[in-house]
Amino acid sequence: MSGTSGSVSAAAAVDAEYEILCDTQPDGSSTPFLRHYTTTGTGAPAVSDTTLDGTTAYVATGTVVRCGVTPTPQIDSKAQRQTGAGNVTITAGARSVTLIVFAGAPTVAIGGDPAVPFPAGSSGTWSVDQGGKNGERLADAFVFTGIAGGDFLVLSTREI
Repeated sequence: MSGTSGSVSAAAAVDAEYEILCDTQPDGSSTPFLRHYTTTGTGAPAVSDTTLDGTTAYVATGTVVRCGVTPTPQIDSKAQRQTGAGNVTITAGARSVTLIVFAGAPTVAIGGDPAVPFPAGSSGTWSVDQGGKNGERLADAFVFTGIAGGDFLVLSTREI
């Protein structure tokens, strides 16, 4: 079988193969287990799952993937421009947030911290290294507040 981790031939007409797979949960956590394929040459293989000890039965409850293979997450990207007074809010859980200030000095409040002004011509980026199975995301919400005569752009990404 293609992609298996091992193969054992118990008899001329019986073949047992296995592979290590991962049971991946929505929160990104993952549990490795063994999937056994046994054929007797008379039809489709019988499939069973066990823990890594090879004997204790295992039932996958999440998405089954090959271990070490990170599914490609879908990314929702947004560009929000604020001209004049107003707010742009990015809720907690984004993978990246970038601010580019064209005019004025909008303030940035992160989480519950006090707002800090960013002068015209400045930019800032907040991001995580990895999302997907590692589940990394920015823990805080961002509130960008513009003033009269101000102009800024907020770019953000998040996994969906």
